[in-house]
Amino acid sequence: MIIIQTPLRVSLFGGGTDFPSYFLEHGGCVLTSAIDKYIFVTIKKRFDAKFRIGYTRTEMVDTIDQIQHELIREALRKTEITGGVEITTMGDIPDQGSGLGSSSTVTVGALHAMYTFKRELVLTERLASEACEIEREVLQKPIGIQDQYIAAYGGFRFMEFTTSGEVISYRIAPSERAIRRLSENLLLFFTGVTRKADNILNEQKRNIKDKLSILDEMKQIVHTACDEVQKENVDAIGALLHQSWLLKKQLASQISNGSLDDMYETARRAGATGGKISGAGGGGFLLLYVPQGRHDSVRDALKGFQEYPFSLGQDGSKVIFDYQR
Repeated sequence: MIIIQTPLRVSLFGGGTDFPSYFLEHGGCVLTSAIDKYIFVTIKKRFDAKFRIGYTRTEMVDTIDQIQHELIREALRKTEITGGVEITTMGDIPDQGSGLGSSSTVTVGALHAMYTFKRELVLTERLASEACEIEREVLQKPIGIQDQYIAAYGGFRFMEFTTSGEVISYRIAPSERAIRRLSENLLLFFTGVTRKADNILNEQKRNIKDKLSILDEMKQIVHTACDEVQKENVDAIGALLHQSWLLKKQLASQISNGSLDDMYETARRAGATGGKISGAGGGGFLLLYVPQGRHDSVRDALKGFQEYPFSLGQDGSKVIFDYQR
């Protein structure tokens, strides 16, 4: 049996500039981080030639074409595993549609598990790029490419997407004290709503040509945020998140709604200086920057919503158990 642990993420700044239809013309960048919440993918050999896939339901099938879990199905095709395996996925989130990058995390983790099962050593860049290929090209998902890379690489990272299609990724390395303060002051609350992001992302993708000035401004905030973090001016992140959220809400009509706006404004009145709905928007998790001394006030104001404690900057996808007879 092989067990792969792959991190979820919180995207802080620049989401939307990682769409190829934007960055191949204008260049894009994000500031994003893996967190200490994970998707676990297991794979083991079966005694017969069937596929057994376990997630929120269980599939037992004879051929790849019969597999309904599309991410697992296409990862099996990519890795050329033709049968005789049992695969399960387990996660630290309530469901898909959380806004924490779970689909890309599953894809990266599945590829990693399958290549490890085949005893093939695969570079991290390949895991990320093949996950992008599966989600964007094969399954035609209307998504960007940051989630696959942060799931594969992990860490607290600045990523640049060049007009030539290259992804340049490096760890932001402020002091441990600064990362710890940022982790402590970023709070996640579950909105109680999971959603399919495709409609939001399709609209956002269609709107790119009409929203270039907004995306350009969001991209500039990424650089400002990186500078502030490097200078350990952690409290500046709150105001920058607020500025970026006001811009992001203009990219598509369903990114926010009345109830989400009310939740956000309640948190702001209680002491949060900024925040955003994680991921595409429309539900999932609300990420807030709350300065020291205001945490209890914000938690009390949002006591009807479940908090989801987390830490930033964890490892990328990795093998945590490997036993094959």
